[in-house]
Amino acid sequence: GLASAAAATSDLGEVAVVMHASTNDDTCAIHRGTRVRKMHTSRRDAFRSIGMAPVGSVAYPSLDVTLSADAVRRRPDTGPTLAADLEEKVGLSTFYPGMNPDVIHAFDSYRGLVVSGTGLGHTSAPVIEALRSLIDAGTVVVMTSQCLNGRVCDRVYDTGRDLLAAGVLEGEDMLPEVAYVKLMWVLGQTDDTEEAARLMATPLRGEFGRCSYNGF
Repeated sequence: GLASAAAATSDLGEVAVVMHASTNDDTCAIHRGTRVRKMHTSRRDAFRSIGMAPVGSVAYPSLDVTLSADAVRRRPDTGPTLAADLEEKVGLSTFYPGMNPDVIHAFDSYRGLVVSGTGLGHTSAPVIEALRSLIDAGTVVVMTSQCLNGRVCDRVYDTGRDLLAAGVLEGEDMLPEVAYVKLMWVLGQTDDTEEAARLMATPLRGEFGRCSYNGF
């Protein structure tokens, strides 16, 4: 009901999750689909926008919809397009202390890999060398962070600079699962690794950067 109200009675023009804003029944928050994560297993208000405020709300029982200035509006002058191809050979791996590089080598035949690193986006030196091997063989590797807030910056410490030198792409403040789906889509659209890198560095649907949304 409340999600339908947001879709049908407003000019919201982006994919969103509409869920309880609190444990009460008075308001639901509208979360941007690329910036939302479920933060509790069972609470009614389990979903939260990460790194930004919700893009709107739906009041109950009136079903009045309020959209923020950051919310993307529908563009009736632009027809819908479908680019549905996804590359299935994309992996997602979380780095952990003592991680055996063989875990990375399990993705040797993959076209893409997203790594959820520590802090600013780091791994151990042996894992860096395994990532370098994948990249040299043509795999697109994107670094994200296990931290929910802040962005990857591999220019601060030697480890990060070694990752950049190996060819790892910085995932900005993309959530790991979002970077994973985006990389699947990007590699479904292009076989060119340079173009894939450009698209991964371009905010297309508000997936990174504050309220950045591109009409790609």
